[in-house]
This record gives sequence, structure tokens and C-alpha cells, in this order.
Amino acid sequence: MSADFHRIFYVSLLSVLFASGAAAGEIYKWTDAAGNVHYGDRPAENAAAERLNIQSRPTDPDRIAALAQARIEARSEAREQAEATGAGTDDDKPSPAEQRRIAEERAQQCATYKERLQSFLQSRRLYREDEDGERIYLSEQETLAARENVQSKVEEYCSP
Repeated sequence: MSADFHRIFYVSLLSVLFASGAAAGEIYKWTDAAGNVHYGDRPAENAAAERLNIQSRPTDPDRIAALAQARIEARSEAREQAEATGAGTDDDKPSPAEQRRIAEERAQQCATYKERLQSFLQSRRLYREDEDGERIYLSEQETLAARENVQSKVEEYCSP
């Protein structure tokens, strides 16, 4: 496999880790003087904030990596098998049910990556958690790379 693929894979994996760390924090809700409701990870200084009880489970990065690797291997095997048998021509189109499943999967991935990109763009600093649960903040270059990776995923999954 190419070095670019590995780089993209690991940046994607880091993105999943960041998203799981962001979801594990406390969430507060408050209303400003204009009556607008706000949500954030820190309570507002000039308004009475209510801490919301949101339950979330951390993402298991090992399981995600194993699923991604299994998918890559399955696609590679299918491609090799198609080449060996002479299949894989333009006449071999997926069934309508398979086309719907693929379209639904793309739409779900598109929504996921759009949400992640919005989160990355709104976050002041991105971080990952080490094995002890300590936050390790990304450098500006790492942050830009993570944002660019998610942007490319949005373009890949959200384009027709």
C-alpha cells in the first residue's frame, strides 16, 4: 500500500479519536439576554447555565482500525478475484438494493464528515488523548492536516 494511503488512514483514525474525546466532556446550556439558547463545554460567565446529563461511550480506536483494515482487505480480495476471473467489466453493475445501500452509506459518511469538519473549524484547539486519558494538543500543522483531511472526506462523500 502507498505511503499516502497510510497517512490518510492514520489521520482519519486520529480524527475519530478527537471526535470521541470532544464528546466525553461536560455540556452546558444557557440562555443569553436576547433569549437565544446556547450550548457549550464551559458555562457562560454572565448567565445561569444548566449542566446537561449526556451519556456517551468512548470510541474504541482498535476496533475502528480493525474494521477499516478488514474492509480494505475485503475490497482488495474482491478486486483481485474480479481480475483473476475476468469479471469487473462495466456490465457488472450493482443491484438496485446494493446501489441504495451504497447511497445510504455515502450519505451517512457525508453527514458524519460534515459534522466533524464543523467541529474542527469551531474548536479553538484540537487534541487527542493518550493512554492515560491526558490531552495532547495538536500543533498548528497537525491541526491544519486534520482539517484538510476531513475537508477532503467531505468532498469525497458529499459530491455526486
